Amino acid sequence: MSGLGEGIGAAIEGGLLARAVEPRAGEIGSHSPASSVTCANCGTSYHGHFCPECGQKAHIHRSLAAIGHDIMHGVLHLDGKLWETLPLLTFKPGELTRRYITGERAKFVSPMAMFLFTVFAMFAVFQMVGIGAPTDLANDLFGSDDDNPVQTEVRSQMEALEKERATLPAKSPRRAQIDSELKGLNLVFAKAGSPGDETDKVVTFNTGNSWLDHKLLEKWKNNPGLMLYKLQANGYKFSWLLIPLSVPFLWAMFLWRRQFKAYDHAVFVTYSLSFMSLLFIVMSILSTIPDGGGWSAMLFFVAAPLHLYKQLRQAYGLSRFSAFWRFCVLIFCMQIVVLLFLIVLGLLGAF
Repeated sequence: MSGLGEGIGAAIEGGLLARAVEPRAGEIGSHSPASSVTCANCGTSYHGHFCPECGQKAHIHRSLAAIGHDIMHGVLHLDGKLWETLPLLTFKPGELTRRYITGERAKFVSPMAMFLFTVFAMFAVFQMVGIGAPTDLANDLFGSDDDNPVQTEVRSQMEALEKERATLPAKSPRRAQIDSELKGLNLVFAKAGSPGDETDKVVTFNTGNSWLDHKLLEKWKNNPGLMLYKLQANGYKFSWLLIPLSVPFLWAMFLWRRQFKAYDHAVFVTYSLSFMSLLFIVMSILSTIPDGGGWSAMLFFVAAPLHLYKQLRQAYGLSRFSAFWRFCVLIFCMQIVVLLFLIVLGLLGAF
């Protein structure tokens, strides 16, 4: 039940953030005033659904049913713009991207509002169906700090070598010798920690950077469950970082086509990520039914690349060949983006 509660809370948080990013601009109410209306908020007389001065609705409700409507409308973002946006985002993503860029803004949910809502909804569904990083890992998963006398001696030698290495210039031949010695000492350290059992060897991790070793690797070693929890928590809090990480790669693929600006690429990336969040929601729900894992995997390997290719071709007006080679390059760039994103999350988890 705690997962269900956290999931509902995450969905509501996403809806509120989406509504904060995109207020009720462009939404049309069901009540059409036939005569002149005086705004109860600022006193302006006008004809229409909204006050032209302050934006308040012409129809002022005073019913419990309307309160329930406001909750659904404001928190879950269920308005006319969502139903205009979702079909295009799913089946004609390039058309949605192009139309939004060229100025059709009021009838569609903005890319950032859509992204915020779908990402938080995705993590909410993950919580509900029990998908998450394990947090009950043993603290000695990467080795224990309780050294025997041999390990203590080896560890002191390794620390001395690392300090010496840090003082040497980058091109010093002595650095290569020290690296070789450290590898040998790592093996000795492992054998000393688990004599007679080759399966329980402990290998220490050293980057050569004392700050990283202390701040990051040691924390992963001492409490991997907590670090995985931080990685998961930061994953949705900083998911927006995927947008600025992705835009430069897309911009480079259209470098010689000056009609496409960085803003266009940002809209493309944000709508694409929104669809992927929706896809992961469907996949996670499918995985809960018997034999649903296979259907979930098949859906991903068919829908994800097809959607990306269609969005590329339609949004930028590309030929089949031009869209295909960019699609292949983009698939490779996406792996780099994911790696960079995980590195950033790892560094954030160190604090």
